[in-house]
Amino acid sequence: MDFITEYTDEERTRIEQDFSRLTDKCYLDHAGTALYGESQLRAIQELLAGGLFCNPHTSRTMEDLMDLVRYRVLRWFNTRPAEYDVVFTSGTTASLKLLGESFGFGEPDNAGAFVYLRDSHTSVLGMREIVRTERVRPIERTELLQVLNEPEAARQRHRPSLLVFPAQCNFNGVKYPLELIELVERSGVRGYGEDAFHVCLDAASYVSTSALDLTRYRPSFVCVSFYKIFGYPTGLGALLVRKDAGRLLLPGKRYYGGGTVKIAMSGTNAFHEKRDSLAERFEDGTINFLAIAALLPCMDTLERLIPGATMERIQRHTFQLARHCYRELQALQHANGGRVVELYHDTAFGDPLSQGAIVNFNVLNDDGGYVGFAEIACMAANHGIYLRTGCFCNPGACQRHLRLADNDLLRHYQAGHVCGDANDLIDGQPTGSVRVSFGYCTRTADVARLVGMIRRCYVRASLTGPLTVGTLSRDQILAQYKGYDRPRLVQICLYPVKSCGPYRVTGGCWPLSATGLRYDRAFLIVDEHGVAMTQKKLPEMCRIRPTVERDRMTLHHDELEDELVIDLDEAERLDAAREPIQLCQTKVCLDSVQGVDCGERCADWVSRALGVSGLRLLRQSAQETRRQRRTARELSLNNQAQLLLINRTSVRWLRDKVDDWDGAEMPALDSLVDRFRGNLIIETARPLEESDWQRVRIGASGFSVDGPCTRCQMICIDQSSGVRTAEPLRTISREFGGRMRFGVYLSHDHGDERNGTDGTNTFDGELHCGATVSGVIELAKE
Repeated sequence: MDFITEYTDEERTRIEQDFSRLTDKCYLDHAGTALYGESQLRAIQELLAGGLFCNPHTSRTMEDLMDLVRYRVLRWFNTRPAEYDVVFTSGTTASLKLLGESFGFGEPDNAGAFVYLRDSHTSVLGMREIVRTERVRPIERTELLQVLNEPEAARQRHRPSLLVFPAQCNFNGVKYPLELIELVERSGVRGYGEDAFHVCLDAASYVSTSALDLTRYRPSFVCVSFYKIFGYPTGLGALLVRKDAGRLLLPGKRYYGGGTVKIAMSGTNAFHEKRDSLAERFEDGTINFLAIAALLPCMDTLERLIPGATMERIQRHTFQLARHCYRELQALQHANGGRVVELYHDTAFGDPLSQGAIVNFNVLNDDGGYVGFAEIACMAANHGIYLRTGCFCNPGACQRHLRLADNDLLRHYQAGHVCGDANDLIDGQPTGSVRVSFGYCTRTADVARLVGMIRRCYVRASLTGPLTVGTLSRDQILAQYKGYDRPRLVQICLYPVKSCGPYRVTGGCWPLSATGLRYDRAFLIVDEHGVAMTQKKLPEMCRIRPTVERDRMTLHHDELEDELVIDLDEAERLDAAREPIQLCQTKVCLDSVQGVDCGERCADWVSRALGVSGLRLLRQSAQETRRQRRTARELSLNNQAQLLLINRTSVRWLRDKVDDWDGAEMPALDSLVDRFRGNLIIETARPLEESDWQRVRIGASGFSVDGPCTRCQMICIDQSSGVRTAEPLRTISREFGGRMRFGVYLSHDHGDERNGTDGTNTFDGELHCGATVSGVIELAKE
C-alpha cells in the first residue's frame, strides 16, 4: 500500500493514467528532467492546432499572447510585472551566460566582484570566463552560511558586485536558506566591504519540485528552465530580472539582432538605438514563440492534476519519497554489519525547507570497497530503472562529498577520466556517484524497486562466499588449473544481424574479410526514426536466429511460421544502386553509418518477429568505410573492434564464482558463454590467460589485441529466452575490483593482408575450428 498520502485517491489515479507509459518502468531522474504527461501533450496539440500562431513580429495578437505568458510565468513564481521582467532564453545556462556577459561591474580600475558558490553547476563556473571584472572568487558553503549569523555591518557600498548561488544543489538536493538573498543584498559579504552585492539565484533545480515565492524572497536575478518543471517544452528558460536591477545589464549589452532595435544603419555609420523594455532589448532574433505559447497548457495541466497550492503539494510529496528512500538505503547492511550505501548529504532529511527530492550515494561491497557507478547504471538499466551517475556537472559538490582534492581531479584526468565517461573507479576511489531524484508522478513502488535492486544485487547476506581476485593472486588462480591441452579455437560465431542471435560454426572453417568475419554484423534493425535497436531495448532480438549457407542468410523466429531469406550476394550487387539512408548515431559505437534499406518484405518480417511496428532491416553500405578510431582498421557494424575473443575456461571460472543465480539453477556453460556474444570461442589450460595477451595467433592467422571488452547489461540477458538476470555482471565487477571487463577485442593483423585485383584490401585467410591458439605476452622494455 502506498503510504505517501499527499494526493487523494482520485488525484493519484489521474496521475497514473497520465503516465501510463511508466507502468513497467521506474523513472528516478526528475532532477535531469521532469516528465510530460499525456494530457499535457494533448492540451498543447489542441492549442496549436486550434489557432494560427504567427511570428510575433507579424502579429499583434501573438505579441499579446507572449505578454500573457510572461504574466503567467511571473504569477507561477508569485510575483507580477511591476516587480520583475521576464527575458526568455534557451534555458538556465543561456540565462547565466547572458547575465555574465551583460552585468556591469563598473570601471575596470574599481570594478566590483564576481563571487560564486563553489558547489555550483558548471554553467555558473563558466561565467568566470566572460564576466567583466578581474575580481573573481569562489565562496565555500560554510562561508555563505556564515552570512546568516554574521552579516556585514551596514555601510556605504558603491561597487556593483554579483553573487551567484543555487537555491537547491543539483548534486544532493540541499537547499540554501533564501533569507540569504536579503541579507547579502542589504549587508554584503564578509571581506567585500565596498561591494554592493546583487544576488543571482540559480533556481533550475529548486523550482522543479518547490514553490519559489518572489514576493517573499526578491533576488536581483533568477534563472530557470521550464523542462525541469513540466518536462516540455525543452530548450526554453527565462532570466527573471527585478525592475531596479535591470539598469545593471543595459550598459553591458552590446550585440543586437532582430527586433531588439528601433533603428540600425547598415553602412559604415554604425548608429543604432535599442528598444526600451528589457525583454525587447535582450531577446535577440525571433523568440521560441510556439514553445512559449505551450507553457500555458503546461501550467494549466499541472494545476489541474494537483489542484490547490500545486508546487507546495509537489514539494511535500517528493520530499516524503526522498526521505523514505534515504532511510531505506541507510538501513541496508551486509551480513558482517558493514553498510551497503554511502550517502552524500548535508541534511538528515528533516524537513522540505532544507532538503529537496534528491538522494545521492555510492554502493559498497562487504569489504568496504566501492562498487563503480557505471556498474550500478548497468544494473539499474537491467531492472528498468532510470537514474543518473557521475558528478552531475557539479564538480564542487562532487569534490566535497567524495573528499577529492584538486590534485585528485587532475590525476583522474591524466588517467583518462573525463566528465560523462564510465571510468568510475581510479585506484579504488570513486570519480562520481549515483543520483536518484523524484517528481510529482513518482510512486512509492519506484523507491521499493530501487532499494530491492540494491538489496538483491549487492547486499551480502552470508558471511561465507567465494574467494575473489582480491584474495588470490593471478598466479595462484592460474596454478589451480593444470593438465589441459594446448589452447584451441572451439567455436566461431558470427552475428549477421547486429544484436540478434549467432550463427555458430563448430566444425569446418569460416572466411575472414577486411572487417573481421565475413557477414558479421553486416545488418542492423532500426526503428521508424532510424535509431539502431539493440537487446538493451528489445531483449527479444536474441530470439531472431540466423543461418548462413552458400551466401544466403535465413532468419528464424520460433513464434513465426515463415522465415526470411536474403540473398547476400544479390544484396551486395544492389548496394551501389540503392539510395543510402543516413542513420542516427548509436550510443554504443558513436558512429553514424549509412545503410541500405532491405525493403518492405524484410521490414514486415522483423516487425512481426519483434512485435514492434515500423522497424526496418538495413545493410551496411559498401559505399562507406567505417574505421576503428585507434587503429583505423575497417569495421562492420560491430562496436569497437573487428572481433571479440571469449575463453570458455574463463567463463567456467566466473560461473563458479557466482554465489547466487537469483534463486535459479546454475546455467549450463554453453548458455553462459553465449551471453558474452564472442566471435572466437577458445579453450585454454587456465582461466584469464587471454587477459595478458598482446598478440594472438590462431592457426595461420595473426591478430592484435585491442584491449579488454568493457561489459554492460547485455551479458545479463539469457540469449535463449531474452530473460534478464543480475548475473554475471555483478560478479565480474566484484571479482575485478569494480572493472566490468571480460573478453578481449582483436583485429586481424595487416601482415595477412594483400591487395585484390580491384585495388581493395582483402584477406587470404580463413579460420578453422580446432586450430591451435597461441597468445604472446610482450614484456615491457626496461
